[in-house]
Amino acid sequence: MEDLTRLIISHERIENIKNNNLELSKEEAHYLNKVMRIKNGKKIFIANGEGSLWKAIKVKNDCLEIIKTKPYLFQEQEIHLLGIAVVIPKSGFEDILKMCTEIGIDYIQPLFSERQVNKNLNFSRKLLRWNLIINEAVEQSERLWKPSILNGMDIIEWLKSRDNQERLSISITREETLHDLNHWLRKQQEFGNKKGGIFWNVIGPEGGWSAKEIDFFKKNNITFVKLSDTILRTSTASINASSILNQWRIDLKLKN
Repeated sequence: MEDLTRLIISHERIENIKNNNLELSKEEAHYLNKVMRIKNGKKIFIANGEGSLWKAIKVKNDCLEIIKTKPYLFQEQEIHLLGIAVVIPKSGFEDILKMCTEIGIDYIQPLFSERQVNKNLNFSRKLLRWNLIINEAVEQSERLWKPSILNGMDIIEWLKSRDNQERLSISITREETLHDLNHWLRKQQEFGNKKGGIFWNVIGPEGGWSAKEIDFFKKNNITFVKLSDTILRTSTASINASSILNQWRIDLKLKN
């Protein structure tokens, strides 16, 4: 496949363009003109984050021409979807977003907890910025499916809202557990052979889970797993868990 600059454009915008001409936002035009230095007449790729990729020609500094009749490339969504749920740390969450996107995670769930260090967030503004960061990571990694970042929720309320199609494990330190994440995933073979559902790993706060939260996890039979024999920072744990989840999915596809 050609090595062309990529730009994420929402599916709705692509569907609604007229005469195949897509008007660019100021930010998009700046990116193509000033950052990537794409000249008029040059081709780029347009991705909708939902599996489709089109070729486009930059006809003006603020306009692209897209051939919409048929995508240049289409990729079906993965059968087994992967999720990382993370209690938002004091710093480093944006790096988590970038790297989890590049690795191949499908859902990112920001969480709040009792011992969370940083709770004072303007969440709606943060969500806008986080989506921009994910877009950049999708473009850089050449993914065709953009991961979804969900609205922040309290850990206990989030767990209560899960359904039977979702499989959950919680990474934990300083608690006895018979499972590491790899072992837990291998036990999900029965569910891994079915389409649909999300396989989640939950990463806790820098201050550790509270006694109330631990008690809730145990009463609801949620599996504790360990990621390492050492104590990992939130960002390190998130990347490690994402890599393990993605490798499990790759191995499962090879077996099937």
